[in-house]
Amino acid sequence: MSADAVFNPTPGKPELIAPHLRRILAPNPSPMTWRGTNTYMLGNSDIAVIDPGPQDPAHLEAILSALDTGQRITHILVTHAHLDHSPLAEHLSARTDAPVYAYGDARAGRSAMMTALAKSGEIAGGEGVDRRFSPDITLKDNDFIEGPDWRLEGLWTPGHFGNHMSFRSDDTIFTGDLVMGWASSLVSPPDGDVTDFMASCHRLRNLGAARLMPGHGAPIEDPHARLSWLIEHRRARETAIVEHLHAGPANARQIADAIYTDTPAGLMPAATRNVLAHLIDLYGKNIVSHKPPLAAGTIFTLN
Repeated sequence: MSADAVFNPTPGKPELIAPHLRRILAPNPSPMTWRGTNTYMLGNSDIAVIDPGPQDPAHLEAILSALDTGQRITHILVTHAHLDHSPLAEHLSARTDAPVYAYGDARAGRSAMMTALAKSGEIAGGEGVDRRFSPDITLKDNDFIEGPDWRLEGLWTPGHFGNHMSFRSDDTIFTGDLVMGWASSLVSPPDGDVTDFMASCHRLRNLGAARLMPGHGAPIEDPHARLSWLIEHRRARETAIVEHLHAGPANARQIADAIYTDTPAGLMPAATRNVLAHLIDLYGKNIVSHKPPLAAGTIFTLN
């Protein structure tokens, strides 16, 4: 039985999951968030909070109540600007005076193609984006953040979201929504980018971490295997899309209906967005073409 099959923490209850590391589950379960968002608290005295979570007063109080005598929150780190990860950062900062660290606001980190698509307004997207999010301190790739008994390296890992950062602590990496154990990540343009997603997965796999702490679900104890699966899963989706286009032109929804045969109806919009992300990636590699404008219903043709 997989770790995620039995993963069911009590929301709001701090759990010690590694030395100097606690996890508090936010009360926001859904088909897209599994049991809810994982908020991590790292340190013994000066505490770094990773992904404070959604706008929820009860979760805010749970984080503050988890502080022991002599402890204070000094750093708030956000992996990306989705509504289940970043909105509480502003309120936690107001209660603790701790600055908020992230790669940038909700538009940061987009590729030139995704920036153009966002400006065109034709591609829709924006699933659960925290458009108000803006960090106090912006991080560059490989920047370090330190406390008395911890040290984190910010790793810019776009793909699920343009401003997505993972955070490495020794041989553990906090992966936000780039890598999860219970499901593959949603990649929905213009915020999601398959080209970047694949590059970020390859990068993390090459780092050789011993453990991944995802934004949703249980710790991943075999990072190399999980990242290899994610890479091959995306390659298989690409192959299925190309094979479908051999039969003739089609749009993302038509392809999704054909290849996501076991997906519940409620998740088909997300599956369609994943297919669209792959089609945009294939277009960038000159494997498919389309007549402009590029939009959610655009018909693609195999070159």
